[in-house]
Amino acid sequence: MEYVYAALILNESGEEINEENLTNVLDAAGVDVEESRVKALVAALEDVDIDEAVEQAAAVPAGGAAAGGAVEGSADEGGDDEAEEEEAEAEEEEDDGDDEADGEGLGELFG
Repeated sequence: MEYVYAALILNESGEEINEENLTNVLDAAGVDVEESRVKALVAALEDVDIDEAVEQAAAVPAGGAAAGGAVEGSADEGGDDEAEEEEAEAEEEEDDGDDEADGEGLGELFG
């Protein structure tokens, strides 16, 4: 996780996210730097607009609270079967997204 934090620090300070800068930030933080992880992160972030990714992540409620609220409203109106169908469809739609495009694949790279 510290590798991602270092990339966020570089982005926030307006510095280029490259292997040298990332390594320098990690060294300054006292992290035992693994060169392969630095290279993988730099490559993974190559075409990512970090500001946009952070903005999108901040806009999504934790735990899908927005979808749950809509389903609960339907259930309160007496449409239990319909609510269950809507909930299943909402879960399927969430799973259909491209994980790599959303940046979720990065967690698998770094444990």
